[in-house]
Amino acid sequence: MLNMQAGAKPERPRPVPGFEDISCTWDVSAKSWCAKILPGEFYITRSDEAITTVLGSCISACIRDPLAGVGGMNHFMLPEDTTQGKSSWLDADAGLATRYGSFAMESLINGLLKLGARRERLEVKLFGGGKILNLDIDVGERNIEFARRWLKTEGYSIVAEDVGLSVPRRVVYFPTTGKVRVKHLRTLECREIAQREQQYLRKTVEKPAAGEIELF
Repeated sequence: MLNMQAGAKPERPRPVPGFEDISCTWDVSAKSWCAKILPGEFYITRSDEAITTVLGSCISACIRDPLAGVGGMNHFMLPEDTTQGKSSWLDADAGLATRYGSFAMESLINGLLKLGARRERLEVKLFGGGKILNLDIDVGERNIEFARRWLKTEGYSIVAEDVGLSVPRRVVYFPTTGKVRVKHLRTLECREIAQREQQYLRKTVEKPAAGEIELF
């Protein structure tokens, strides 16, 4: 009876309201429930569970408040302006489409604050931004520059990061302890991830900005 209990997986922690639809499976190697996020998503938890994603040129910020016991991860790519002339990618007056990175960061941080986190206690780790897309502009590097600039402007320090290079990454984040497992992926996986990101990039650019969203 004791052996059966030791080998059984525990019940999935109850997700924070609003995150019930995020896919969550039992990870045997990590011995933990693991929420999987996709581009454009973020996940927040106050339970002992992991969060994972796969990054090419995209960026993920892993942020937690160790005292409040809450943490989360986002996954975002800033849309590229494919028009001729000056790029509006980082133009603050260009609307929501070019501020998606800001929206992703604010959404994650505001969600943590609502669960009792304090800004001055937030621990930030940054991942992704690989050079895997065959474009004239280095999307990954621009994402890294944006994320670092945004965090510095908002007064946050990056305590650890694994960014850049010509590799995609699989990231597994454990908000309870702050530990992160990062695996650099192989060439075949790199091509597959690049194709998915190019499709996501096109969809993001083609979708018009539907007005402004208030950034707190």
